[in-house]
Amino acid sequence: MEKKRIFAGLLSAFIMCTSVPAVSGIAAEGADNGTEIIYSADFEDGVNDFTGRDSANTLTISDSGANGSSKCMVCSGREKNWHGPQILLDGMCEPGVQYTVSAWVKAAWYNEINISMEYTDESGERHYPSLKSVVSNGDWVEIPEVKFSIPENTTNNYIYFQCNDTADISVDDFVIQTAPVHQIQEDIVSLKDAYSPYFKIGTAVTTDELAPQSTKNLILKHFNSVTLGNELKPESILDKNACLSLAASGDDTNPQVNLASARNILNFCRDNDMPVRGHVLVWHSQTPDWFFKEGYSDSGSWVTKDVMLKRMENYIKNVFAALEKEYPTVDIYAWDVVNEAWLDNGSPREPGGYNQNPETSGWVKVFGDNSFIEPAFEYARKYAPEDCMLYYNDFNEYMPQKTEAIYKMAMELKEKNLIDGIGMQSHLDVGFPTVSSYEKALAKFASTGLDVQVTELDITTTDTSEVGFKKQADIYKGIMDACVKYSDSISAVVFWGTTDDKSWRASKYPLLFNEDYTAKDAFYAIVEGIDPPEYVLGDVDMNGSIEVSDLITVQKYLVKKTDLSEQKFKLADLNGDGTVNAYDMIMLKRILLK
Repeated sequence: MEKKRIFAGLLSAFIMCTSVPAVSGIAAEGADNGTEIIYSADFEDGVNDFTGRDSANTLTISDSGANGSSKCMVCSGREKNWHGPQILLDGMCEPGVQYTVSAWVKAAWYNEINISMEYTDESGERHYPSLKSVVSNGDWVEIPEVKFSIPENTTNNYIYFQCNDTADISVDDFVIQTAPVHQIQEDIVSLKDAYSPYFKIGTAVTTDELAPQSTKNLILKHFNSVTLGNELKPESILDKNACLSLAASGDDTNPQVNLASARNILNFCRDNDMPVRGHVLVWHSQTPDWFFKEGYSDSGSWVTKDVMLKRMENYIKNVFAALEKEYPTVDIYAWDVVNEAWLDNGSPREPGGYNQNPETSGWVKVFGDNSFIEPAFEYARKYAPEDCMLYYNDFNEYMPQKTEAIYKMAMELKEKNLIDGIGMQSHLDVGFPTVSSYEKALAKFASTGLDVQVTELDITTTDTSEVGFKKQADIYKGIMDACVKYSDSISAVVFWGTTDDKSWRASKYPLLFNEDYTAKDAFYAIVEGIDPPEYVLGDVDMNGSIEVSDLITVQKYLVKKTDLSEQKFKLADLNGDGTVNAYDMIMLKRILLK
């Protein structure tokens, strides 16, 4: 009866629709890959909209030594390295749109000049992401087009320049323009469809990476799992101001969180019914030292084990509570509870603060060893949604001593029903490891009886010749063939990024797609011989059956709450008239009601 009421409600909402625009697939931004100049300054008529980042800074126009023109802007009076010229982006650039910025810069003497962004998120916290660094030896150096985007719900967005010391900085030929737009290849097989008989195919993405519509289109076509690259890590969601405020009132064991940094990606996943891998709760890296200090003070003493246990529990509880409150419909089907706790030799990390040495662990500093792992899983099991699977995740997981340490730990946690799976990061290179040694580790983890996920797959190469990319393709195929071989134990394979240029290992071309979104040899190698399944009309979400979820997907499309890929559009067009409208809803309803 309840299903019939749902169907009736949906039908009444759409039966009065007189027309629905015909849309075939997802439109990309623009039609010709063109760009539009948003702002430019050659400083021939003054400093324009630039200001100094401190009152001591002086911006002047120099009529000598400019970069190929008669004048340039000079910032002097810089008392600190972060002082320099800046320009406000608010009102100029739109959130969620990708732009490029370029300029010519010069330091008064040898220096590394950095161009960065600055913005305030909705919690009031300031962020300073670096965009690009170049070295000037007192001469003009070009900062080529660097991509950036403004996050949603931010204010006081700036682009600014700084250098290592207090040297004068000169700027010329400054340009902001929209980034090039690319069409994705719609005529190639979908990765998620090709591997649907075996496991999910996921990708990692950052807020900036997601900004172009091209990236959104690529994800919707090829992937059915998204990992937030940085935006759910502790340093991204810990709300220091709220923590300090609570500590001042006497409670320093209840760390506060804010999902502002993750909002763009979570909104995309919510609006497109995209499952999410949570990454990561407990990690030595990208966790600020103040999280382990008395009063959350950078200069405070390290807290006791008992205090840190309370902070850990409350942090994990608050993360899950915030996601449930703000994104109740997002399917967060997996979480990396603990990340990278073991060294390659199978021993725990050395104790120490991340700010002083990024390889040391604040968790080990407080606990003395890896005894923090078990309570982390206990708390995650206590507060995670019942259908969310919990993982230990690590890199170099194929190194024999580390493999053994992870195996032993996982079996102990499994005995206590605290862990559901092991995450193999799989940051590989064409030269190391071999496919056979990787498969050996995969087999070892599969033997635990736990689920295995390949969580961060990329394979680097420095050989950009045809032969070099062919070798990369061969390694990719070997790894994916091994995953298919053990697919009874694997629920997801996640590639760490979308296109080569946005990868954290961009200089070594590690992914399946080029900067222009075209597929590489590696893509074709891993889909060769993999036959994608055939879907019946009406199976819009392509999960193998026609269900209420298909009706909901079409509903969201009709009210412009989601887009449909080319294949999903065809599956939703039940009467084959080239449009998806209320008549298709009626036909789908009839199928569901039999």
